Order: sequence, then structure tokens, then C-alpha cells
Amino acid sequence: FLPLAHAYGCAFDMLVPLATGSFITLFTKTPTPKLLLKALAQVRPNLVICVPLILEKIYRKQIVPMITRRAIRWALAVPFIDGAIYSKIRNKLVEAFGGCFEEVIIGGAPLNAEVEAFLYKIKFPFTVGYGMTECGPLISYTPWREFKPSSCGHILPNMEVKITGDDPENIPGEICVRGQDVMKGYFKSPDITAATIDEEGWLHTGDMGTVTDGTIFIRGRYKTMILSASGQNIYPEEIEAKLNNMPYVNESLIVERGKGLTAIVYPDYERMDADGVVIGEALDKLMEQNRVDLNNLVAPYERIDRIQLIPH
Repeated sequence: FLPLAHAYGCAFDMLVPLATGSFITLFTKTPTPKLLLKALAQVRPNLVICVPLILEKIYRKQIVPMITRRAIRWALAVPFIDGAIYSKIRNKLVEAFGGCFEEVIIGGAPLNAEVEAFLYKIKFPFTVGYGMTECGPLISYTPWREFKPSSCGHILPNMEVKITGDDPENIPGEICVRGQDVMKGYFKSPDITAATIDEEGWLHTGDMGTVTDGTIFIRGRYKTMILSASGQNIYPEEIEAKLNNMPYVNESLIVERGKGLTAIVYPDYERMDADGVVIGEALDKLMEQNRVDLNNLVAPYERIDRIQLIPH
């Protein structure tokens, strides 16, 4: 379920099914999680393609409250019992998506690392792909049984990939791709095209990452990377992924302010209402605790100085 105005949604939700004679179900309402889950139970699709947000919301609102109960935490520490619990969670999650699908393909944005690790542990049939509109729109993909955690798939057979730099397997550089999927250029924009596709036909994606045996691992965007005062590369997306798992955080953005880092946070108002947390001193204390906890998880040069709340 992706918008048909999106190149990926248009290609794989409409053009490919039409080309292969598959049945397409169009959703005619605002795709809230509640309505989507109801539709999935009714349609029981064979393939689910979605952005990470849906799985992340299900994980935070349904799975986390379950596995953090004292009795469940105790049971998960016991061999053999933990496997039965994880199997039950997996079956419930599979049934929530209709129960008949081969795999869930995730793309369009990075999947939260904690969510990914949990889904991989319970053997949920998911995989993560990577693409751009400029690449028609797919670059890499791996079937879920061969998926490697923290990767975004293997380069397609008709494509090549390289990383700028001397050590592409260990030191992140810009991801460049070349091949059949790469566009001819931006419409009537030769200057922008020349800045994106070099003379050898390599398209510079603007993403930073590493490559091992053709499998791509993305670290962040080249334009959002922050160079610390000590010369360390900071990838804001990695810090945001950790912060987004913390209480009452819906979305976050790490930015450089002066010589330090600030986290801009859009609160989880729905959970705040459920727990009776109001905007003010109580929320400020919770966010300060989040800041302290986050700084214990990241490298010293990635620590944030303050959290700034925004209402929208």
C-alpha cells in the first residue's frame, strides 16, 4: 500500500500486477492503521509492500507493551519458553497482515534498527529494498529468506554498485550505481543531470554506505551527514532511530546547533493522552530522561545537548 503517484507504488502496485495478470485491490479511504488492518484481513493479499511506519507503529503500540510485562520478560529469559512466545507473536503479526502473504517488502525510508532486529529474531517474513525514482525505481532487493540484517538488499542483476573511497566494505562512502535502471537524465535539466550522473555513467545517489559482496548497507544521507569538531562523521539517522524508540517520541530530527547537537522532537500525543501526561514540566522531565538515556547509547561525539519539542 503505497500512493500511485510514487514511482515505486506506480511500478509495483499497478504496472507489475497488470503485466503479470495479478489482482489489484484499491483502498479508497484514508489509510489509518486501524482501517488498513481491517482491509488486510478482508483482502488477504499475497504480497505486502509498505513503508516502515506501519510495522513500527504495530511494534511500538502492540508488541512492546506485551514483551515488557514483568511475567513475559521473565518467560523470555527461559530457554524453550522464549521460542514459544516469539512464535505466538510472529503468528499474530502474520495474521494481522492477512495470513496469506509470501513476504513484506519494506522501502521508502530506513527501518528502525530495534524493530528490524525483533522481526528478524521472530523470523517474520520481511525484507528491505532500496531504490530511487531515478533508477526506475529499484536498485537492490533480496528475498526474505536470504535477507541480511541492517542491509537493504543485493544489487539487481542488471546493475552495478560502487562506493567512493578506499575501503568500500568498512568505511562509508557515497553509493554510486550504474546500469539498465538508471535514467537518461532530468527533464530539460542538463546541468543537474551532469552533476548527478558522471561521464562513466555512474549515478551518485547521495546516500552513504558500504557494500559487501553486492549487498548494500546504508548509513545515511551525504547531505545530512554532520562532521563533528573532532573530525568524526555523524549520521543523524542512526541517532534518530534510537531516540524514536523512547517514551513519548513520535518523530525526531537531529540537527547541528552551534558546536553541539539538538534533537527536535514531535511528541506521541496519542500515548500521552492514554497515560495522562500533559505538556509542561512532566513532559519536559520525561524528555530530559530520554536525552540522558540516549547519550548512554551513542558514541561521545554523537551525544545531544538538548531536546526541543515542536507541536506539529
